[in-house]
Amino acid sequence: MRDNLSTSELALADYILSQPETIRDLSSQKLAQQAGVSQSSVVKFTQKLGYRGYPDFKFAINDSLRTAQQQEKPRLHGQISLDDSFVAVTEKLLSSKIAVLTNTKGVNELPTYEQAEAMLQKANRILICGVGGSALVGRDFSFKLQKLGMSAMAESDNHVQMANVANYTSKDLLFVISESGETREEVAVTELAKTNGVMIISLTGYGNNSIAKLADVKLYTVSDENSARLSSILARTAQEFVIDTLFILLTQASSKGRKLLEASNQAIREFRSKSK
Repeated sequence: MRDNLSTSELALADYILSQPETIRDLSSQKLAQQAGVSQSSVVKFTQKLGYRGYPDFKFAINDSLRTAQQQEKPRLHGQISLDDSFVAVTEKLLSSKIAVLTNTKGVNELPTYEQAEAMLQKANRILICGVGGSALVGRDFSFKLQKLGMSAMAESDNHVQMANVANYTSKDLLFVISESGETREEVAVTELAKTNGVMIISLTGYGNNSIAKLADVKLYTVSDENSARLSSILARTAQEFVIDTLFILLTQASSKGRKLLEASNQAIREFRSKSK
């Protein structure tokens, strides 16, 4: 459009194209001063470009810059881009994890934890199910429960999950971990557990989902949907927070469990001292 612009409009165009990032901080009056034109010239210029006024034009400039920045810096994980510095990566990741932990804490109230704790304590057998990253969290949880003397096992193979639950009764418990709450294999094993009257605790992403609907006790995580780019880093952070909270509550509630936990820790300490 340069051939159809007046002298003042050309001055505005040249200024904006040379340093568009400054527009977000400039009022129409300030822009006029920087470009050496009148404030009315700024308004007329934006209208000539098809905008209703300077605010709309300013918004469009900022939106264009943001889009260009995202294209120049492909997102690796959440707000982290491929060319972020080490300091930027650590700060952004820490900020994301703090937000996820805070939000997850907020959606799980004490009565729900107490129900889950009571069910875990009275269960004869505990099967912890999950796939992918959730399976790693499940294995960690099973180790913790075993240290408290509880009969817990973690399994990621769906055939083994189904075979075990097929023989479970109302005295046994299924603990299902699934961020989506819709993982086909985990939905199937949860449905079988429901049919057999097995106690069910779910740990899923917050909201309505197939697995949570089947569970007797529903625990939730809140994580950034975009975190899936790198194996759900934030989802696992939230899941670990919930199982660690449960583990501490179980430890507080059981003197027998505390003695077994200390015996387990002592055995490890003695083994390490002999290895030195």
